[in-house]
Amino acid sequence: MNIGIIGSGGREHALSHFLYTSKKVTKIFCIPGNAGTSLIAENLSINLNNFEEIKKTVIKNKIDFIIVGPEKPLVDGLVDFLKKNNIKVFGPNKVASQLEGSKIFTKELCKKYNIPTAKFGIYKTFEDANNFLKNASFPLVIKADGLASGKGVYIPENKKEGAQAVREIFDGKFGKAEKILIEEFLDGEEMSYFIISDGKNYKKFQTAQDHKRVFEGDTGKNTGGMGAYSPSKLINNELENKILKKIIEPTLKGLNDLGSSYEGFLYAGLMIKKNEPYLIEYNVRMGDPECQTILPRLKNDFFDVIKSCIDKKLESLNLNWSKNQSLCIVLCSKGYPDKFHNQIEIKNLKKLSINKNEDEFLFHAGTKIIDNKIFSNGGRVLNFVKTSKSYKKSRDDIIKMIKNLSWENGFFRKDIGHRVIDS
Repeated sequence: MNIGIIGSGGREHALSHFLYTSKKVTKIFCIPGNAGTSLIAENLSINLNNFEEIKKTVIKNKIDFIIVGPEKPLVDGLVDFLKKNNIKVFGPNKVASQLEGSKIFTKELCKKYNIPTAKFGIYKTFEDANNFLKNASFPLVIKADGLASGKGVYIPENKKEGAQAVREIFDGKFGKAEKILIEEFLDGEEMSYFIISDGKNYKKFQTAQDHKRVFEGDTGKNTGGMGAYSPSKLINNELENKILKKIIEPTLKGLNDLGSSYEGFLYAGLMIKKNEPYLIEYNVRMGDPECQTILPRLKNDFFDVIKSCIDKKLESLNLNWSKNQSLCIVLCSKGYPDKFHNQIEIKNLKKLSINKNEDEFLFHAGTKIIDNKIFSNGGRVLNFVKTSKSYKKSRDDIIKMIKNLSWENGFFRKDIGHRVIDS
């Protein structure tokens, strides 16, 4: 079968890689893809906002189904558009995608269905939000309502920082803002919990933990993710049951009550306090770089997993997982997440023998090919992944790989997984 994948990051290279290993896949098309996907798929340079052009491309290339990787096309309704044109697609519809597209939508759903989450307030003007901050206890969490590529979250320590955050959001730093969300700060340990659903049934799809902060020790600005590991050390049977019964299932019921359903990957960002889960946010797709750490642990043919969801037959599929631990380190352009330079050649990639071993992977993110050479094309450039029986071994081996690459324009965090390695 011919498969189409929407997106150009490390997540999409990972999705492509594990479909490429299936004997049931004839050809993969990545829209638009990156330098890494071009080695195993055909990249098609199409504007993701042009749904009509995507449809024509699917028909022209006889693509059997589409997997939508990133959040924006989902929130914009690409799934609905493709389905109306009788194109099979994996991913949630526009209504369900509001779980990520609007933090306020999710908070109101939590309130209605008693889903545990931080206490919150919704504010429509700078003045109303600032008046609240004058008598608030800090730290607080201030969030832009819509999509912000993982960067629209502030944790101010005082009124001045809070007022600055509110001003930046209402001034349009993350797009037009009609409302903002201010919520209490939950002190605990974070965990990412995943499910996969076909609209009728769902199955657990492992846990992970990512490191959002740019600097070691989990300090500095939020990023799209500097690294991740799977599974989370926090998960246990009692906690998992609470997550499913208190958070996942009420959310799916809420969508059903709205006349919708959920199809695709659903990623719950959780805060765990004394073995109790609280919902921080939802992502309506596989996380990046969590996807890159979870898929190497999947024993099933990944094609069968996706196909069972599209055919509404997920219930009959048994998911099998390796007991090995997986860790990912992201190599970034110097200056990320602020100003950085693109189109810096990455010269030594061919020297690395990664992706030839079943326990080592190199997924491209911000890369492009110019004159048969690979150049950087973004802030997060390469994802190095290793699976083993030890997080420490995985991290040590990855650091050796990155040093062997010797890319002078890159930097990375050497402490990914410190909570499970150093504790």
